[in-house]
Amino acid sequence: VSFCSYGTPQMVSLRGESEESGDDETKRKSLNGEVDSLQAPSTVPKESPVDMDTITLDPDEEDVDLVHCRIGKIEGLEVLRKAKTISLRQNLIKCIENLDSLVSLRELDLYDNQIRKLENLQALTELEQLDVSFNLLRKIEGLECLTKITKLFLLHNKIMSIASLDQLTSLQMLELGSNRIRVIENLDSLTSLESLFLGTNKISQLQNLDGLHSLTVLSIQSNRITKLEGLQNLVSLRELYLSHNGIEVIEGLENNKKLTTLDIAANRIKKIENISHLTELKEFWMNDNQIDNWADLDELKNAKGLETVYLERNPLQKDPQYRRKIMLALPNVRQIDATFIRF
Repeated sequence: VSFCSYGTPQMVSLRGESEESGDDETKRKSLNGEVDSLQAPSTVPKESPVDMDTITLDPDEEDVDLVHCRIGKIEGLEVLRKAKTISLRQNLIKCIENLDSLVSLRELDLYDNQIRKLENLQALTELEQLDVSFNLLRKIEGLECLTKITKLFLLHNKIMSIASLDQLTSLQMLELGSNRIRVIENLDSLTSLESLFLGTNKISQLQNLDGLHSLTVLSIQSNRITKLEGLQNLVSLRELYLSHNGIEVIEGLENNKKLTTLDIAANRIKKIENISHLTELKEFWMNDNQIDNWADLDELKNAKGLETVYLERNPLQKDPQYRRKIMLALPNVRQIDATFIRF
């Protein structure tokens, strides 16, 4: 592994925030476009860039790690003709440039820099994964030639709209959490897309998802959605994350029979209804709503594999027999809220 000549080599995970491992709460925070303290960008504005001449590069290295090296400009990488992955996380890079010779590159990680524009990527036709999260991007552009890309991470930028993705027909994962997007649009050509993350934006309506037949994970937490709709064509959907919105009624899930995880916590829902057909459910997140009727739990009885239920901070929790009543209604459940059931 190549590394900063004055530092210690660091191995960096190239998985995005969306694939963060750990406990349920950590997963849900990452799906929500949030980052825990260990993952937060660490660039210090007062740092001064270093000259690339001071960094040792191995021409034979396939996995190049240049994390937190105070690199201010991408240059001198021409020797890395064999490189398959390059990580330039947590540097001071302002411009994507001088990458034309890296034609074998499969993964490029530019997470946590100061990049304002997606550009100069046209030579990287073999690229399969690109991460430009935690930068200063305002628009999606310059990706037309990356037809082999399967994972694109643009988390926490200033992107206003979803655009210029028509040519990326191999894309399987798209992470656009923590941006300024108002409308779900221009996704029709992404027929291979399996995971779509749009948490912490300004989206007010679930729409324009009909063409995403392969989608298995959809996360639109912390937006402005008030109605559950537009999901009827997503018959392969397994995980749906809609917490921290303004949804009042559970509806529109008639065709989503493969759902294993349903997260509609922190909404304005008064009744658990219209989900008795979701027999594959394993996790049900309904905390921080307005559920006050124990009979509502009957909606979950057909989900024989249900393992985790979150109902805390509903009126139901005021019942002194709260946990016992959940266990009686749903005997297969192994975890209630954050606590496992002991047998």
